[in-house]
Order: sequence, then C-alpha cells, then structure tokens
Amino acid sequence: MIFVTIGTQEPFDRLIKAIDETVPLLGDVEVIAQVSNTGYLVKNMKTLEFVSPTEFNTYFAKAKLIISHAGMGTILSALVQEKPIIVMPRLAKLGEHRNEHQLATANRFNELGYINVAYDEADLKSKVLAMVNTSLEPLHKIGYHASDQLISSLQESIERPRSGKGHVWVKKSKKEKSIYKLMLRKVLNNIKRETK
Repeated sequence: MIFVTIGTQEPFDRLIKAIDETVPLLGDVEVIAQVSNTGYLVKNMKTLEFVSPTEFNTYFAKAKLIISHAGMGTILSALVQEKPIIVMPRLAKLGEHRNEHQLATANRFNELGYINVAYDEADLKSKVLAMVNTSLEPLHKIGYHASDQLISSLQESIERPRSGKGHVWVKKSKKEKSIYKLMLRKVLNNIKRETK
C-alpha cells in the first residue's frame, strides 16, 4: 500500500493530481491519500479528508511507500519508522505555501541522501513508477534520539546560519534571525537532554 499525505493545513492539488494520474499505471497497488480540502476531483485512489492521529499512524505503519509534501513531521516519521519516502515540496512561487521552507527542507535532505525528492509532477510520477517495481527500502534510518551529527549540525546552524538562494534564512530581518537562533538553541538543548 502507498500512503499519500499532504498535511492538514492546506490542499496540495498538484501532488494529488500527479499521484491520481499515476495510480492506473501501478497495477493492483492500493493507494490511500489524505487530501485535506482538495479542489481536484480524485478518480483513481481512496481519499480521506480528515484522519485522526491513530488512523494516520495505522496507515503510515501499513504503507510500503510514503508520498508526501516536504513536511518535517512526515519526513522524520518516515526515517524513524524506516519507510521509503518521496517528497514533493510545496512552492511559494505557485501559492502553495507562505515561503520556500519546504524547498529548503527537501534540498537539504536530498543533499544528505536521506530521502527521495521530486521537484515537479513529472519527476514525482517517474520516481513512483521506478520505486514501486523495486525492493522498497528507506535511503536512511534514524533513531528516536538525536545523533551527535544532528546535534553538531544544529549547533552550526545557530552559530553560522547558511544563506543562499532558496534558503529560509535569506529574507529574515535581524529580529527574525534572533528569534530563529533562540528557537534553535531551545531545540538543541531539548535534544541534548533527551539523548543523555
């Protein structure tokens, strides 16, 4: 079974439409999608507008492949539960989100080789078709506790934030950057406490 999730905040019709068009090419593979107020009329897969946390966890656990927006919660859940995942980031330039943080997230996880990233609908269809006919294995696995590498990476982000095209840091004011650094320090402190 393939579980498609787009989060609960906004519709993501571009992703849902691409998957719906791909389903007839998958043979007898069941596809279930959490769609959240989609404006697209789904024809080829089972859809669920609202999914309780318990139901979500059940679908997630049963899935052989996760397809998702580039939401951190879904990505981390897939890595912890050792599920192969394909993400397609929502794009602010298409009005799918308020900024390009999902693109930055997808880019970074892609650079690390942790997840499969599709940058457009054709790429998504291609990756799904290629993966469904292989032995589905996650690209990376993480534990429930932060690794030393993650802690170091967060520490580096606090001390020397990256900048560049598509990075969330680019258009931040000094006040926003200070708040961001404070939030990262709190996250880092919590992670350090939990891993001791």
